[in-house]
Amino acid sequence: MTSVTLNPADFTRRSPVYRELRDAGARFVESFGGAIAEDFMESAEAEAKSAAGLALADLSLLPHFGFKGRETVDWLRSQGVDVGDQDNVAYRQEDGVLAAKLAPREVLLIADIVGRSDLCARLADSASIEEEVEAFPVPRGDGYFWFLVLGESAPAMFAKICGVDLRSSSFGELEIAQTSVARMNVVIVRCDLGETPAYHVLGDVASASYLWACLLDAMEEFDGRLIGHGAIRHLAGL
Repeated sequence: MTSVTLNPADFTRRSPVYRELRDAGARFVESFGGAIAEDFMESAEAEAKSAAGLALADLSLLPHFGFKGRETVDWLRSQGVDVGDQDNVAYRQEDGVLAAKLAPREVLLIADIVGRSDLCARLADSASIEEEVEAFPVPRGDGYFWFLVLGESAPAMFAKICGVDLRSSSFGELEIAQTSVARMNVVIVRCDLGETPAYHVLGDVASASYLWACLLDAMEEFDGRLIGHGAIRHLAGL
């Protein structure tokens, strides 16, 4: 593992919490049009072990994109996206992308955990061509942060700052909660990494630093820690 790191400020595209990541000792590598926190000067294996208990990662630079409108679901299906009828459920695609159905006319697309899929970009291009279709692109990649909370202690940590019971007995795989965390509206999608419970947390980018600080504070009593994208790939077996 090299200690060489990039400066996120040198890129036009930046995570909304890049300063917090930098101050915490992140090592950055170029990816997804910016600089992503690859690790915190430990191996991917070592950081991945932390995720068994409680860990937090920033995935804000990975593709995520939304669609709204009367024809959203039908249009996405015509594009080969598997979207069911039930709201507040994430539908996993063959390439690992999650189609999170937030409402009858709204779907949030969340990239596969390592960002290999081109589905978000392809659909954005297709929507711009089919202007008469009432499925309007919503640039969530610019407007939403994307954090990942992992580990067995995650539900207990969330219980301190969220009114929704996120334990496995109440909140299953691929379920969605549109709720308040630390008095801030967010979308939470559960999508485990192997045996590790994992919760995607997305919300207004303007409040990213606030929620990041709240999560770190809530994690402290559980010995939670920050991990980089290298550990996420390791947990995903990639």
